[in-house]
Amino acid sequence: MSFQERKADIAFPELEPELPSEKKTRNPAFLRNVGSRVLLAQHPRLKTSVISVHNQHLHGELYLEFLRARKRVFIEQKKWDLPFEKDLEFDQYDTPQSRCVIIHEFGEVLGGLRLLPTTARCACYTYMIRDAQRGLLPDIPDYILYEKAPVADHIWEGTRLFVSQDISAERRVGVQTRLMLAMAETAVEAGATHVIGLVPALYQRWVARLGIGALPLGPKMNIDGENTQAAVMHVAAVAKNGKTHH
Repeated sequence: MSFQERKADIAFPELEPELPSEKKTRNPAFLRNVGSRVLLAQHPRLKTSVISVHNQHLHGELYLEFLRARKRVFIEQKKWDLPFEKDLEFDQYDTPQSRCVIIHEFGEVLGGLRLLPTTARCACYTYMIRDAQRGLLPDIPDYILYEKAPVADHIWEGTRLFVSQDISAERRVGVQTRLMLAMAETAVEAGATHVIGLVPALYQRWVARLGIGALPLGPKMNIDGENTQAAVMHVAAVAKNGKTHH
């Protein structure tokens, strides 16, 4: 398929990614796979918190621990060139408009991500993918999307997604699953039906196993040594899988 044909397939904000086919979702093996992952995500010691400027005071040091975990993952381990203050990583998108989904256990942050509405604006900045397309972020190519970046109430952006490297591979599956389900639930509660983000190139396959429709929105790129791609997830379809907040 040519670039122009692929570009023509994308239309914001009316985007409706294809969900797993009815035949696939009725397949017992597929349902067992999803069910087992959801069960892993419901480990009794894991907690999920969604922090915003309005409730940060109710969570003690958890937000600071989230920023510390981000510094360990993105600056110390991945070697990304990001702003930080002592042991805290932050950027221009950590505003009162953002929400942080955090998976934690006994106060230790095991995974998390940040959500921001595509309608956000702070000075000259809006949200990461759109600002990259506008040429405001030199580390991310401006051809990140095939189409103009959306600005719509029903589309949010997910960034800074991570799972701690300090936990076992077996536990990572549960933390990843819980994080994705919590992202979907949080976005839908905020009025979104879709979440876009810059994700690993094979991400679409992984989220499809959870029943989340995913669609690439831009070309595959290598950024900071990682193969990534802009994608959109249809989160409204899976938010009803069950509450994850504690």
